[in-house]
Amino acid sequence: MDEQRLNAVSLAVVQAAIEIHRTIGPGLLESVYKACLRYELRERGLANVAEQVLPIRYKKLVLDGEYRIDFLVEDAVIVELKAVEAVLPVHHAQLLSYLRLADKRLGLLINFNVPVLVKGIRRIVNNL
Repeated sequence: MDEQRLNAVSLAVVQAAIEIHRTIGPGLLESVYKACLRYELRERGLANVAEQVLPIRYKKLVLDGEYRIDFLVEDAVIVELKAVEAVLPVHHAQLLSYLRLADKRLGLLINFNVPVLVKGIRRIVNNL
């Protein structure tokens, strides 16, 4: 996916998240925000897979167990949702690891537990 389209998808996800935050506000469970984001992405015509299984590979070995990313949007942008007091460095590292494992370039880490959502959004780029 070219950079312009990637940015357009990212913007649409951010706009959807802002709509959710304006409507229901902070302080709810992550599962509520996930359900709302899935609805908003569909309403915007964005293809998305929730709870996308991400196998763990090490060289030629596929390990038992798996990770589930919150959303894969347009087969290009990984979206990881949080509803926490503070986003920690481990949350950034988690998303970057997901980007690397999935061979994707762009991820959004969105924490809904903030007074103004734009302060809870982090854009993370995997320099393939």
